[in-house]
Amino acid sequence: MQAMSSGSNQVRIIAGRWRSRKLFFPDVRGLRPTPDRIRETLFNWLQPVIAGARCLDLYAGSGALGFEAASRGAARVVLVDSGREVAQSLRDNRKLLCAEQVEIIERDAQHYLAGPSELFDVVFLDPPFVAEGLLEKSLRGLSGSGWLSAGAAIYLEMPVGSTGPSIPEGWKLHKKKKAGQVDYRLYSYRAGSDIP
Repeated sequence: MQAMSSGSNQVRIIAGRWRSRKLFFPDVRGLRPTPDRIRETLFNWLQPVIAGARCLDLYAGSGALGFEAASRGAARVVLVDSGREVAQSLRDNRKLLCAEQVEIIERDAQHYLAGPSELFDVVFLDPPFVAEGLLEKSLRGLSGSGWLSAGAAIYLEMPVGSTGPSIPEGWKLHKKKKAGQVDYRLYSYRAGSDIP
């Protein structure tokens, strides 16, 4: 795997079963792992709901969000990425961790959402900043029936200063923060979510 020896192409799992284990990822344009500080905040937000959750990481990239969720007790994690080299590194990391609850799907996110649906409790949407309109398309795809369980948590990451996507009806903003050049938010699907 290309990135195994490069310190700049690795990210560590923060907590849980695989705490401090390193994930390796290839040097691919637009691949931007969510920084430790943001992941720590995000998973503090998700702490009440992550154990036993079904999670979808729609632009998996390094796998930092999905593997972190699995490390913290998620029951099922689906990592979707269209890049061949990226998908292979995700498979390598899954094998390294013996992460049997993690499934890797090598497919474009929009094609994946156009296929058979599956209910998820937590969805991570962190598309490459270099690609315009991916968040908007993904939100439209997810707002169709069969993807989000009642009270599902949806995490969005976007560049600071961007207008952001149109949020589907029935989604409620719970948390919002900025760190460096990243604006990140947590929504719930439908009112009455159990996220504090």
